Amino acid sequence: MIRAVVFDWAGTLVDHGSRAPALAFVEAFARFGVEATEAEARAPMGLEKRAHLRAMLAGAPLRARWEAAQGEAGEAAVARLYEAFAPLAADIAAREAAPVPGAPEALAALRARGLRIGSTTGYAREIMDHVIPRAAAAGVSPEVAICADEVKAPRPAPDMILAAMAALGEGDPAAILVVDDSTPGIEAARAAGARAVGVTLSGNGAGLSAEALAALAPAARAALRGPAAAPLLAAGAEAALDSVADLPAWLEAQA
Repeated sequence: MIRAVVFDWAGTLVDHGSRAPALAFVEAFARFGVEATEAEARAPMGLEKRAHLRAMLAGAPLRARWEAAQGEAGEAAVARLYEAFAPLAADIAAREAAPVPGAPEALAALRARGLRIGSTTGYAREIMDHVIPRAAAAGVSPEVAICADEVKAPRPAPDMILAAMAALGEGDPAAILVVDDSTPGIEAARAAGARAVGVTLSGNGAGLSAEALAALAPAARAALRGPAAAPLLAAGAEAALDSVADLPAWLEAQA
């Protein structure tokens, strides 16, 4: 029986399409005269952001572009990039902190069922301090927010999920449902022993703002679901929903 739901933030509760981190990564590289594509920025999504930068630099084409412009692509490069990324991400994430459509209503419905609400994020606290107040003002306010720099091992390790459980006073991972748009988030849930549900059209897999998604023809929108759902299901999600707006009905169907 589910007693608490632990949500991811960008692409799940707020920032439809997980636009903010992708844009901030692209711009951080651009500050050093290096082109990073949005696809390269999105591939490691869900990781702690320094780990994300390491994963980006591990890709041969981007690594070659970095080395041609800046030299060695090691830890010093990661540190330089993160120093550029953090303030960019804080500004862009605050700007993009509008709730995913239906998220405030979904959280209210879950609370009405007596469920506790926690959250985790690949962002550091210094970035989330800019996001949480804006999201709360718009109706998205989990009881708990665990940031990637507050645990020893962030996603895909289970530490953030376990920390959220502890903060919620819930000791049984089987009573936790994790909702995330990234494979590291789903993997973290499964590593913790929790259940997991993925979100597709609101998240990194589709990568579109709510307005851009709504402008698509129905067939084009439907074509995004499968590719966005496949990695989440392969990572252990038991369902892939369009967005958190669909979660209350899905939970009701499980009862």
